[in-house]
Amino acid sequence: MIYLGLGSNLGDRKSSLEGAIARLITRGFIVSGVSPVIETPAMLSDNARPEWNKPYLNCVVSGHASWTPREGLGIAKEIERQLGRAPGEKWSPRPVDIDILIWNDEIVDEEDLRIPHSGLCRRNFVLTPLLHLQSDLIVPGQSNSVFQLSRSVKPVPLWMGILNITPDSFSDGGKWNDRSLLARQIDSFIENNVQIIDLGAESTRPNAVPVPPQEEWRRLEPVIKMVQERNAGKVLKSAISVDSRNWRTLEKAVACGIDIINDVTGLTDPDVLALVRSCACDVVAMHSVSIPVNPSLKLPTEESALVQLERWIATKLEAWQTAGIDLNRVIIDPGIGFGTNPLQAQELLGNCRALRAHGVRLLIGHSRKSFMGSFSEHAFADRDPETLGISMSVCHQGVDVIRVHDPVTHVRAYRAWSHVEQGRET
Repeated sequence: MIYLGLGSNLGDRKSSLEGAIARLITRGFIVSGVSPVIETPAMLSDNARPEWNKPYLNCVVSGHASWTPREGLGIAKEIERQLGRAPGEKWSPRPVDIDILIWNDEIVDEEDLRIPHSGLCRRNFVLTPLLHLQSDLIVPGQSNSVFQLSRSVKPVPLWMGILNITPDSFSDGGKWNDRSLLARQIDSFIENNVQIIDLGAESTRPNAVPVPPQEEWRRLEPVIKMVQERNAGKVLKSAISVDSRNWRTLEKAVACGIDIINDVTGLTDPDVLALVRSCACDVVAMHSVSIPVNPSLKLPTEESALVQLERWIATKLEAWQTAGIDLNRVIIDPGIGFGTNPLQAQELLGNCRALRAHGVRLLIGHSRKSFMGSFSEHAFADRDPETLGISMSVCHQGVDVIRVHDPVTHVRAYRAWSHVEQGRET
């Protein structure tokens, strides 16, 4: 498999990346996978000009071609020129940059061509996209997987935007019944590079009434199609996640072409497990004590919540692997608020590195949750500032996906945080 890294920090960045991929295909590159697009600060030298400090959009494409590596390099440089890249100083802004990261099992060490790419193992803007394509990939010449390498550089989080198509969710129930308002929200997510749009049609709040599968699908289907219409014709698109515990609903969603199954019951239903095994979707498996939430049922307090969650993760990973589930596709959600008291929630949020140490990607979903009531007097719908503060904390620890109600503000905040964080680490 060939892996190419693409970046742009000048002009219409996403259009430049789309154009580069289209030209690669025209030249004979057969695309098998396209990573999410992430935004990161530019790499700068000590004497860089201030105007070079423009953030990059980055992605990785995988596939096959009949070219030799040397021919691939020539094609990459030609496409860069076609899209407006002119000779310039090292690390100056450019409309597009195409790097050969991996070329099957080949190792090349020449003056102008090194494969694997010399910076691959230490750059989060390369490792993060690779992580979401093939986390257990072993880089030629290395003994560690992409996931293991990512633990030393802090992955760039993907932002998952919540859209609850329900009348009774705890903080936004009924808000998206207005389809024009919903369409504007979806457009805002896509325009601001929110990588995942998570659609839910059944509330799991305390005392929530279960929704029949037929009604759940009636709510979901038109919204899935709404997002797909906006993704049409694009190589780089927002992934669609469906938040459901019902295998009948999920089966229809998979047939409709969604990208991620978000199961709040942690793959406990054999029918959901069978569906996951038979499809190509990624799957979020969440820990929960009760669904819908029963406030009287919590994790025991006699033992650390972290210890209990780590034991659950280890047990589940072994069971899923035995059941034939590809763990590259699994994302663990510790289920903040689904059976944790406020102190337990804070313990888990402060130990993301330990939760991620089990070798699979980690999602944190803390947005507007009830545990914040122990330190905030604001109503659920007015807890985005508190949510944002916690999000920056888990970014510092290194997580893979952060699920929030207001992802656009988070994208902006992370952009600022990451620039200062990179300068501090440098």
